[in-house]
Amino acid sequence: MGSLLLAVIYLIFISLGLPDSLLGSGWPKMQAVFGVPSSFAGYVSMTISFMTILSALASPRMIRRFHTKWIVIVSIFLTVLGLLGFSVSGSYWMLFLFAVPYGLGAGAIDASVNHYVANNYSGSVMNFLHCFYGVGAVISPYIMALALRIARWNEGYRWTAYLQAAILLVCIATLPLWKKQAEAEAEGMEESAGIRETVRVPGVALTLVAFFAYCAGEATCFLWTPSFFSGTRQGLGDDLIASFGSLIFGGLMLGRLVSGFVSNRLGDRLLIRIGIAVEGIGILLVLLPVEHYLVAAVGFVVIGTGMGPVYPAIQHMAPENFGKRYSAAVIGMQMASAYVGSTFMPMVFGMIQQQAGIGIMPFYLLLFAVLNIGFLEMAYRKVGS
Repeated sequence: MGSLLLAVIYLIFISLGLPDSLLGSGWPKMQAVFGVPSSFAGYVSMTISFMTILSALASPRMIRRFHTKWIVIVSIFLTVLGLLGFSVSGSYWMLFLFAVPYGLGAGAIDASVNHYVANNYSGSVMNFLHCFYGVGAVISPYIMALALRIARWNEGYRWTAYLQAAILLVCIATLPLWKKQAEAEAEGMEESAGIRETVRVPGVALTLVAFFAYCAGEATCFLWTPSFFSGTRQGLGDDLIASFGSLIFGGLMLGRLVSGFVSNRLGDRLLIRIGIAVEGIGILLVLLPVEHYLVAAVGFVVIGTGMGPVYPAIQHMAPENFGKRYSAAVIGMQMASAYVGSTFMPMVFGMIQQQAGIGIMPFYLLLFAVLNIGFLEMAYRKVGS
């Protein structure tokens, strides 16, 4: 039963990844249809992320009251609603209306499932879990590319909603698997600390800044990679440009897959250091003055590969670094901090690239990679490692 529940949790993370890469993949075409500047993608992304911040901050209280299984069901339903709403949006302003359920569906499920896995499974399982997130995020750009080739961008959202609905039905059918987990979870949450108490624990605030920096770079890649190729390489078709949205997600999936096999041996901290070094190599590849798109495409895959172990490793370390009493609140705040980076920094980059050009993107990514590793190293010293 435990193995079957873990399989369902992996499926949940596929569903979590499915919506994340659609906006970036479809935006070059959506922008033209709506007749708005390219930077306006940042406002939609910001709205989605803001709603995710709210649900992530509420996650510790929600876990105590409703348990993870019900958070999963309601959250996936909300993302289905958001995806279907995007698919029927005929005007730019309508995207903001449906961005509300789109974003609310992500934060609580992400924080609650990560908390459960961090407290009950090894670092290997945590990396494999986030690898399955990458599976979902890689699939959806190809769904969007197919929709652009044979239909319209709206169908990319609609087809993804259907796939998400199928995962929801599987989760509903397997609700009995969560019975034992729900009992253990309720017992463990009785002694959990709140956010106000937890934020004062040494090292917590530093990890929040590091998470902000990590997700600032990651979300910028999610949203702007297709636009980077559209703006720096000539003669590429709409469907090919849309498919570039899968590069960073493919790299994330590869990085987490490899990390899943080696994390128990190397440890979370060493994995993070290696990962950020690999990310730097990928940024250098993107910076190479080569006209053909292939070198830059490989560079984005390498960037994603380096990013791969960072997110799951930081979260898996929460119980070890801060104790189980604080882990739920730490992970909830980390998720919120991550989504603050996701909310504002792609929008900031959108405004910067309008003035400086989309080619500035690798330097922007490098800045946040340095901030990420710098604040993590300071956090390690605070917790005595």
